[in-house]
Amino acid sequence: VATIGQLEDDLADLIAIIEPQFPNARIIVGGHSSGGGLAVRFAGGEHGKLADGYLLLAPFLKYNAPTTRANSGGWARPLTRRIVGLTMLNNIGIRWFNGLTVIRFNMPQSVLDGALGHTATTAYSYRLNTSFAPRSNYGRDLAAMTQPFLLVAGLEDESFIAEKYEPTMSQYTNSGSYVLLPDLGHINLLTAPEVTAVVADWLGNLDTD
Repeated sequence: VATIGQLEDDLADLIAIIEPQFPNARIIVGGHSSGGGLAVRFAGGEHGKLADGYLLLAPFLKYNAPTTRANSGGWARPLTRRIVGLTMLNNIGIRWFNGLTVIRFNMPQSVLDGALGHTATTAYSYRLNTSFAPRSNYGRDLAAMTQPFLLVAGLEDESFIAEKYEPTMSQYTNSGSYVLLPDLGHINLLTAPEVTAVVADWLGNLDTD
């Protein structure tokens, strides 16, 4: 991304294109992991009211949230001193170095060796990492999420502690439904048929509200 916040602006632009074509459709903003964090950030930003609902699949809330395992369970390696330094520079308006890498991911070798391995994201810049994550006061972003949302996570998630999502998030918002599924981790959550069924049921109920 070119600037912090570009992802939110891009989503708002996409919604502006979609709405006239499907005027009676509900707009659901959703994502998995960092994408779920972006959905929370979107809710707390200037465009948050454009969404009719949110779908959060094992979302990242913040590095220090009760839901986050240390270093995301070994999945992520943050360059902490660089993040701190860049944050300080941004606080005084210096953004020249925001393209520097601040987090690296331990992508499974099986993914890297696969047919789409060359497309795998193995690192985030400061700009991208900040654009994906809820703001420092993530509770404020969650409190802005007054639309219905569904959170789905696997009880075997390697990066996040699924059982802590509801007690953490319900302090700030009461508009959510939480579904925790056994025997699912962080990645295979995306391909599990039971997740598809849960999401389809939730979307169907939204249409009847």
